[in-house]
Amino acid sequence: MNIKLGDAFRKKNVLITGGMGFIGSNLARQLLQYEAQVTIVDDLINSYAGNRFNIHGIEHNIEIVYANMGDPERIGKILPEQDYLFNMAAHISHIGSMEDPITDLQANALDQIALLEMCRKLNPTIRIVYGSTRQVYGRPRYLPVDENHPLEPVDFNGVSKLTGEWYHRLSHQIYKIPITCLRMTNVYGPRMRVRDSLKNFIGLWIQQIIEGRKITVFGEGKQLRDLNYIDDVIDALLLCAASPKAIGQIYNIGSQPINLLDLAKLLIEMNGAGGYRLVSFPEERKRIDIGDYYTNFQKIQDQLGWTPVTSLKDGIVKTLNYYRENWEKYVS
Repeated sequence: MNIKLGDAFRKKNVLITGGMGFIGSNLARQLLQYEAQVTIVDDLINSYAGNRFNIHGIEHNIEIVYANMGDPERIGKILPEQDYLFNMAAHISHIGSMEDPITDLQANALDQIALLEMCRKLNPTIRIVYGSTRQVYGRPRYLPVDENHPLEPVDFNGVSKLTGEWYHRLSHQIYKIPITCLRMTNVYGPRMRVRDSLKNFIGLWIQQIIEGRKITVFGEGKQLRDLNYIDDVIDALLLCAASPKAIGQIYNIGSQPINLLDLAKLLIEMNGAGGYRLVSFPEERKRIDIGDYYTNFQKIQDQLGWTPVTSLKDGIVKTLNYYRENWEKYVS
């Protein structure tokens, strides 16, 4: 599919929830390159991934709304004028959801339906792309996992994200709001949270290797995963929004799988130094581990022409370079 993204977004009003987070901030930067009028919403709750430095250099070119995405007063004022909504705000933590399921539910379900109800009442034609996750699948019954795989989350976060996704799907089916859901897996790159493993394991690994510590690999490191560099993910999100064919669809994105031990070794190689250590699975992680996972993304390839173009080596180098230059902005 030949879609000129610059033409699709030029001079359009675009709202991004979670706009100071990892994906949202990178998305805002790309949309500015396409001359979109960008508004971001973020409440900067510490347990999420918002970071003011993520919008460093573009803060004067965007409108910033400090609010919860379900806030009817603040969001209700800006929603009617928007052409696009990229709904990236979420609570994404396996362990965090098990420790505090109520907060997880609030962000991923209750706030989601509140936002969708505002869209229905104030701007029912707004084009929405919802950032979903491979967590909705749970432990794979077969590999690679396609969009027809059973949905069997293994932790509360997967349940709440699936609930949020269903709210979006039903809002399209019942109210005809033009919505696409994109199920992402292990997104990495500049501006992701690296203080801990709250968002993903690769963030913690980046922290460990930059600080000169050994990468912690659970079990024997044979679990398969696929990763997507942030630039490729942004392309997928934009294609979903710009493509009429994508309305009402659910898409996976992914890449070629690699086992975690080989990924750790590759990270060490690209860093030029470092080491790893194998440790037993902590019990709280073992209970919700999904084993091997990688994605079948043929559907989005066939329908929208998306494919990942950033090699894992190149993505790791770009990520390491970014954090070496900006480390203090992400670990304090």
